[in-house]
This record gives sequence, structure tokens and C-alpha cells, in this order.
Amino acid sequence: MPSTRRNPKRSRLRLVLPATSANLGPAFDAAALALDFYIRLDARPADDFSIAATGRDREICGELQDHLILNTYREVLQTAGKPLTPLSLKIANDIPIGKGCGSSAAARLAGIALAVHFGRLRWTDAQIIGEASRREHHPDNASACWIGGLTVSRMSGDVEAQVAGIRPKGKWPLLLAIPQQSLSTEDARRVLPAQYSRADAVANVQNSMLLLAAFTQGRPDLLPAALEDRLHQPYRAALCPLLPSLQALTGREGVLGAALSGAGPSVLLFLEPGAPLQKTRSRVAAHLSRSGLAAELLSTSISMRGASSWLAKS
Repeated sequence: MPSTRRNPKRSRLRLVLPATSANLGPAFDAAALALDFYIRLDARPADDFSIAATGRDREICGELQDHLILNTYREVLQTAGKPLTPLSLKIANDIPIGKGCGSSAAARLAGIALAVHFGRLRWTDAQIIGEASRREHHPDNASACWIGGLTVSRMSGDVEAQVAGIRPKGKWPLLLAIPQQSLSTEDARRVLPAQYSRADAVANVQNSMLLLAAFTQGRPDLLPAALEDRLHQPYRAALCPLLPSLQALTGREGVLGAALSGAGPSVLLFLEPGAPLQKTRSRVAAHLSRSGLAAELLSTSISMRGASSWLAKS
């Protein structure tokens, strides 16, 4: 008589997905970094769906209705023609939602990974990233979240993403300034123009290449120029008041440069590798206070491990 016992490899899935910071100034919709704070999930089959959430934005993470992870999970299984297994989820979240730190990409990847696991789908990393990218309408956050480190990516057609993973050379201390208010990606995209001048396009291509060289050669001295952008940050500055204030610190107080984190409103600061972190952090806080602005300042760094590497070890 065949056993009805559940396959233990299919009875539970643990996921660790890093926050991400996309665009990085001029590399609009093309590059992103994985950061060393995460959303962690523990999923088990159950009779009904349930969520126990802790950490940041736990009310949103724990709300069953219109939950981005579960909606993605259901939709992928339905499209694949697979039965739906109800899940009991434990979520521990450190990623601010709606603040430009890749929360939606992490949630969509989590839903896809759950569907692949419990639906026994034979998907490759490229398919998983491609599906998340299609849902995000751009591949940068999803690529960095799944692979880790620095990624450069583009969409190839409607369902595939071409991704190159890069391990930045040297040390890259980071400081993330997170305001209290959130900003939807849709609102941030709405302020962008439909057309750009040739001069603006050429400047961004040059600065993006210089930015890539800075990471691959360990040249943080290139950042002040390489982070300059003409395609999205000038238009989003009115929605993200932290940006112009913190850009003014470039070359001062231990700050090499500043860029919107994703679509904003958070701002990612690149710090001088040898500068004392606490002193730099205090100076940034004092500068914001003098400008009449407030933000949570989160010390972080590049995470070389993406969700796929954590998944492989779970």
C-alpha cells in the first residue's frame, strides 16, 4: 500500500529575502544592490490560510486580505494549473514597505518561490526573476533580491530577464535615510517626462558606466560624479525632500554621494570607507535637523547573498 505521508521537503519552506536599492542614481531601471536587512518567511501547509507577522509594518504583513505574497502565490499556481495548498505563514519583516527598499519585489519573489515549492514547478532562477520582473514592470529590484550583490539587468521580451551579477570590490559602507511617509512607485513614475534630450541620455549612459567601474574596480572616489542623474531624480526631488538635502553633503561629513533608493522617498548614502560611522551618522542627523527634516538612519551594507542562496541552504 503506497504511503500517504507528506514529502518532508514539500511540507515546509523557509525564505530569506534581502531589501534592495535600485537605480543607484543614473542606472535607472537597470542596476540594484541587495542590502543586509531582510524579510524572513516560514511556510507550512495548513487547512486554511493564516499569517503571524512580526517586525516592521506587521499590520500590513499580517493582513490576509489583498496580501501581495499570497496573491502572487495563488496567481502563479492558477496560471500553472496546479492545485492551491493553503499555507500557515510566519513573517518576520525588517524591510520598510513603500519606502523604496524593494519590499514589493521581495514579496512577489516570495509568492513565486512558494508556488514553485508547493506546486512542484520546475522553474529556473531565470524564470523566477522573469516572472517577478514582469509583475514589477522592471527587473532591477527582483534581480538583486534573488541573486544578491550588485546586479545589472534588462527585460528580454515580456517574460524573461537578462541578469548579470557582480561582486563589488572593496568595502562599501552605506547609510539609508528612511522618512516616515511612504511613496508609491506609480506616483513617483507619474512625474517623469515622456521624452529626454540627447544630452541627458548621454550623461546618464556615461555616469552609469562610471558607476559600474567604481564597483568593479573598488573606486569609491568615482562616486561623486558617477551618481549624477538626469532622468529621474531631478523630477522626483519635490516628492522626496530628503534627496536634495542629503545630496548637499556630497564630499563632506564622510559622505561620498547620495541617491534615491528605488523610486524614493528613502535616500541611500555612500560613505567614505575609513570614516567613523557613528560620527558620520551624527553629522547627517544634525544636517537633516538643521534643514527641518527627519529620517530614520539605518546603517547597512551590501548583502552578497540573495534569496536563492538562502533557499539553497534551507
